[in-house]
Amino acid sequence: MTEMDPAHRFSVDAIRKFEAPKDKPHPDGMNEVARQVAAQYRRDTMSANMVGGVVRLAEFALLFVSGMAVYCFYIGFFTHMAWQYPLVIATASVLAVVLLELADCYKVAALMRPLANFGRVLLVWAATFALMALAAFLMKISKDYSRMLFGIWFVAGFALIFGFRLVLSRLIRRWARDGRMERRAVIVGGGQAAETLIRAVEKQPYNDIRICGIFDDRDDRRSPPLVAGYPKLGTVSELIEFARIAWIDMLIVSLPITAEKRVLQLLKKLWVLPVDIRLSAHSSQLQFRPRSYSFIGSVPMLDIFDKPINDWDSVAKRAFDIVFSLLAIVLFSPVMLVTAVAIKLDSKGPVLFKQKRHGFNNEVIEVYKFRSMYADQSDPSAKKTVTRNDPRVTRVGRFIRKTSIDELPQFFNSLFGSLSLVGPRPHAIAAQSHNLLYNEVVDGYFARHRVKPGVTGWAQINGWRGEMDTNEKIRMRTEYDLFYIENWSLLFDLKILLLTPIRLLNTENAY
Repeated sequence: MTEMDPAHRFSVDAIRKFEAPKDKPHPDGMNEVARQVAAQYRRDTMSANMVGGVVRLAEFALLFVSGMAVYCFYIGFFTHMAWQYPLVIATASVLAVVLLELADCYKVAALMRPLANFGRVLLVWAATFALMALAAFLMKISKDYSRMLFGIWFVAGFALIFGFRLVLSRLIRRWARDGRMERRAVIVGGGQAAETLIRAVEKQPYNDIRICGIFDDRDDRRSPPLVAGYPKLGTVSELIEFARIAWIDMLIVSLPITAEKRVLQLLKKLWVLPVDIRLSAHSSQLQFRPRSYSFIGSVPMLDIFDKPINDWDSVAKRAFDIVFSLLAIVLFSPVMLVTAVAIKLDSKGPVLFKQKRHGFNNEVIEVYKFRSMYADQSDPSAKKTVTRNDPRVTRVGRFIRKTSIDELPQFFNSLFGSLSLVGPRPHAIAAQSHNLLYNEVVDGYFARHRVKPGVTGWAQINGWRGEMDTNEKIRMRTEYDLFYIENWSLLFDLKILLLTPIRLLNTENAY
């Protein structure tokens, strides 16, 4: 077997530059079977990583609260060593969670089998006390602490976390049975290779993968309509529409790694979706270093793309949005009130203007703005771009557009969740440049929608805001948006947020 260095990973630039053959559009979009299957998976699922994280927090809380309860009952309510005992109990609780993590006790398979993992959990809890006792001995402070207190806590703490795991195992089994806790996967590519992959995945114990179907460009002679009991739902182009309707977590490309041209053709189409993309290495004759792979059970996969801003990152970003949106609404409420009055006095019509735009994963959302045009000349579809001295724009409208005050109501979009504070700016669904839709101008344009759009973004603070009157401006805005997606962090969001008021002073492209 050949040993290769893991430099095979496909880059975004390589995929975007690859010239894939143009597909003829399917006259009816998805077929009816695919549409029905997609409708079954409209509801989002719970991530195993998220559940594991919540369990960690819950077990820390159980251990800490039980330890403090024993302290208050046995010693008294903060009557002796009022800060030392809480500190030791908190440290031991954290240490126990860390050791449980190292012992793989937070994996779904372990959480589903508490009785089989009874000994491991007990051993970890005992090891926690052993390490704390050793630390107290070396620091010569063991005589200051009550052995009876820690003995009672040892029994009570273990009883609580084991009882919690017994209840949790029932819940996880129910969630798995109801389809609420699973990773939904679509196989790309059919035939014998797909069947071998499916059989290998299904053999894995405590498997949380639900295969939703197969998509393949080849006809039924080369790729049978039913593989290992799963239907072929359509072509790879139809998969794009399928993934816009169904909540899919993972695309598994079942093609030989050596078929690089064909793999690139597929990735050229699929990389715009907000999903994990894996290349099956199950039947490959090539062997990479172990760290090159991710695994479904023992089935090796090569990671091509990861879903951006996923799991706990998405929780952190949502918390960031709520906190800073509320602060912005409070801070700018006088400005918004004055603007609303000025709009009402300047021209007839509503104060707010609602526009349909593309949101996360191409879903259509309604974005709020202050109305800046005459009501009878407004353009909800944004088919005609606003230009310098546009007669449709009111006197107040010119000022609020130049200063971006018209965008302030979008803080409510961010608060309610249709927008994020920071992200690619959402464009109107019919926005055009020279009679071409933006996705017809820029290859891979819809990759901007792999994350939730934002009130402000990296492109905007780098000067790419306002009128998109040339194809080059659209391309540059897309380039900056993709850079943001690939390099996201909370600190990056904070930097963009802090720079936005400064960069808005440049009103050159805003009319």
